[in-house]
Amino acid sequence: MELKLTPYFMMDGNAKDAIQFYEKALDAKVVTIQTYGEVFPTCPSAIKGHVAHAMLKVGESVLLFSDTPGPVIEKGNQLMISISTKTKERSKQIFETLQQGGKVNQPLEETPFSPAFGNVTDKFGITFQVVTEREY
Repeated sequence: MELKLTPYFMMDGNAKDAIQFYEKALDAKVVTIQTYGEVFPTCPSAIKGHVAHAMLKVGESVLLFSDTPGPVIEKGNQLMISISTKTKERSKQIFETLQQGGKVNQPLEETPFSPAFGNVTDKFGITFQVVTEREY
């Protein structure tokens, strides 16, 4: 079973600036940038142009970014680990284990970009997003 761990940067409305900065600083390549308006057409107009999902390729690694429409971003909570799996069952298993003694921030559920996606802070205060990769 393949499993990937990826740094995920949660930004406070400045993801596009951060992406441009890291693109130059790390000689990275922008793989994709999707706005909330593109992913969720009925979202509030205030966030339509904000980044819902972006991916930078840095050498053999990947960095993920988004502007959070939810909790206030403060130093210390703007970075999480993204865990990608190939199956909903594996995602569910990981999510259920991480939530033991922790806190569910977003339940594991189907989204427009994943068959099973959720966000959880474990009992040590580390936040993970669990995402099942869509097959294309």
